[in-house]
Amino acid sequence: MNKKPSFLERLTGVLEEEEKEKIVSVNNKTAEAEAEEEENDEEEKEREREKIAAENEKAKAKKAKKISLPQEETSRPNDDWLPDSEGQLTIDVYQTPTEIVIKSTIAGVSPEDLDITITNDMVTVKGKREKDEVISDGDYYYQECYWGAFSRSVILPVDVEAEKAEAGMKNGILTLRLPKVEKVKTRKIRVMTS
Repeated sequence: MNKKPSFLERLTGVLEEEEKEKIVSVNNKTAEAEAEEEENDEEEKEREREKIAAENEKAKAKKAKKISLPQEETSRPNDDWLPDSEGQLTIDVYQTPTEIVIKSTIAGVSPEDLDITITNDMVTVKGKREKDEVISDGDYYYQECYWGAFSRSVILPVDVEAEKAEAGMKNGILTLRLPKVEKVKTRKIRVMTS
């Protein structure tokens, strides 16, 4: 049976030896339980971290699969890639009050190597830019210039007079001047009775 401490014992803080041992024992058990609980919490947190890390690795692996590029065939040489492709000219197209003007940089092409076709609503420029020397692929540091056949077709915003079109080349810039078709002026006429 537990003896209730007297008023004096409680006031002075003096307890019997048994009571002190019980309190120390309870405190020790509480401290051990807290330490064990802390240890369990740390283990649980570590398991959670490992789980999150594993999920992140899986997500990275999925992303890597989605963006991976197909392997290039090694049996095919680089110059066979898109063998029938043509380059496309860059152009500027603008208008003046009387004409449509098309400008394009075509340096390295002689006027004789150009084929320009004009209809009332479309212009097509074709040509070929030839290399002036043979250089092996392994000797290039950069290879950005386009060599070979090129073409560009442009649908015109207004009708033009194809037979009056002019083409000129100066400093590697091709300029096409296409006169606009004069709009048909409407005329009103009266109907006469006979």
